[in-house]
Amino acid sequence: MLDHGFPVDHPGDDKELLLDWLGFLRGAVVRKASVDDAQAHWRPEGRLLSLIGVVNHLTHVEWRWIDGGFLGVPIERSEAELHPGAELTIGAALGAYRERAGRTDAIARSTPLDAPCRLEGEEGLGSRWVLLHLINETARHAGHADAVREVLDGATGE
Repeated sequence: MLDHGFPVDHPGDDKELLLDWLGFLRGAVVRKASVDDAQAHWRPEGRLLSLIGVVNHLTHVEWRWIDGGFLGVPIERSEAELHPGAELTIGAALGAYRERAGRTDAIARSTPLDAPCRLEGEEGLGSRWVLLHLINETARHAGHADAVREVLDGATGE
């Protein structure tokens, strides 16, 4: 990381650059979601996703695209990933997100950037596209978490 906190360039190693950016954005989500359980489940007037919903959703997104897309694991999507019940704690959700991040990074490092995606309906996409999609999805939800956190308790910035 440079002084401004962004990932450094990895000349000749696009995969590491992509993984560094994904890691940087994951860190922003984790910082925003580091609240107590009641705050983690709060949603402004029932709108948007809760912070725990953001973390849980991003965990599932990485699982679907990486394990489903490159390992051929059967996948499905559930509304519960967006709106988890009170039984899911923020500690457990953040732990699962960190574990998923490690698994995603390990699989990405062992998968060529031009490896084809195996998700039904997503044929023709490769690992590079999937990593860029994960960066986009994580960036969008990091901004979402910023907005929820500011309305929740006024916290702004990194």
